[in-house]
Amino acid sequence: MSTHRFPPVSRREMLRRCGCGFGYLGLAGLFAQLADAAGTTGNPLLSKAPTRPARAKRVIFLFMHGGPSQVDTFDYKPLLTRDNGKVVPVKTGEILAPNSRLLASPFEFAQHGDCGRHISSLFPEVARHADKLCVIRSLHTDGQAHGQAVLKLHTGHESQVRPSMGSWVIYGLGTENQNLPGFVTISPSTLNGGPQNYGSAFLPAIYQGTPIGNENLPMSQAQIRHIRNADRSPSRQREQLNLIQEMNREHLERAQLDAQLEGVIESYELAFRMQTEAPRLTDLADESAATRALYGIDTPGTDDFGRQCLLARRFAEQGVRFIQVNHAFKWDQHVNLQRDHQRNAGEVDRPIAGLLTDLHQRGLLEDTLVWWGGEFGRTPFAQGRLDGRDHNPHGFTMWLAGGGARPGIAYGATDDYGTRAVENPVHMHDLHATLLHLLGLNHTQLTFRSAGRDYRLTDVRGEVVPGLLA
Repeated sequence: MSTHRFPPVSRREMLRRCGCGFGYLGLAGLFAQLADAAGTTGNPLLSKAPTRPARAKRVIFLFMHGGPSQVDTFDYKPLLTRDNGKVVPVKTGEILAPNSRLLASPFEFAQHGDCGRHISSLFPEVARHADKLCVIRSLHTDGQAHGQAVLKLHTGHESQVRPSMGSWVIYGLGTENQNLPGFVTISPSTLNGGPQNYGSAFLPAIYQGTPIGNENLPMSQAQIRHIRNADRSPSRQREQLNLIQEMNREHLERAQLDAQLEGVIESYELAFRMQTEAPRLTDLADESAATRALYGIDTPGTDDFGRQCLLARRFAEQGVRFIQVNHAFKWDQHVNLQRDHQRNAGEVDRPIAGLLTDLHQRGLLEDTLVWWGGEFGRTPFAQGRLDGRDHNPHGFTMWLAGGGARPGIAYGATDDYGTRAVENPVHMHDLHATLLHLLGLNHTQLTFRSAGRDYRLTDVRGEVVPGLLA
């Protein structure tokens, strides 16, 4: 037994020392929170403060795979109707074949809303929201083929493997719900990039998107894969996971730096937490009959995409940061333009309008950025027995709604026939920069070092477009 005696300490001195100790503990906890917010330790999905004032907290991207025709949807070209059938001379550097003939739109255009926006008869329900739309008519991109353009749209590069935009967003901002993925893609395509379109590439694996179903599976049957374990109880699963994670962390400690293993550790924990919340969220049974009708659910033609859009609203409501809704690879009308564009628009028009209505009524549209479009547009010239249009990356249309986008405007323009962007052209990098800006991120500062180089979504290009901001 020790006989050492400590010098006497007055009550005031004891309180002073203990008070400092408690302060040090609080400061240590604060530093840990700040480190977590910076993504330097702890949970990499923890919600992080934007680097500038943000107008949007989340994105819902409505991807029309295949390339909708701008001159048949949101880019009204009366001269195309007047000059229907005329042969247009081919100029050097043009994308057109010799003796190309102009093809008038088979769809009627009318003005809608207080803004007087011209929208075709393909989208009568979306047209009711004309005053909410920020229509960008001067997009252009890189890549004449679907594979190139789809990768450019999703990752910022048409050929190299790069992180998807959703991955960049949750890398920069984290997510608001730690029991759900920060990035969800609903019914993704297996074509033209496939998993690369929601992959994290060289970013840590925890930032990749979580797919729900795929384009070949009816949405009524789609679930997050392996979300339930029929053989083991949650407590038994937790015991098993603890053992696996203990081994993983021992390996990580020896390796000191292993981004893939770190991603595996975090994704295992997220997957365990998701078991309690995700099944409830993907079950639409608790939605009212009126809400289901609003989205066109239980109605032939609109049921599948309606379920996707309603699920997107439910994820947005629960704090998921980036949600992609995919309309299958149907918009590639080299032939049968009138028949197939009408079918495609009929499948998505009511669900999209329902989504905009629902978000607005719930007060979510103000800080939810809804983004609609495909990988490129179509030529104004006939192809395929004079009833189709070819790919056109030189001028096409997308629109935004909510989340700080300027409502009720049409920004930029293509030429008289809709061939290419000529007024206020917006490159895909410019659009990406603007979307990140609305989320409170500086696209030039959102970088990640890989193989000795700093990478970003916009590569070495891209400017924020002030005209698109409210």
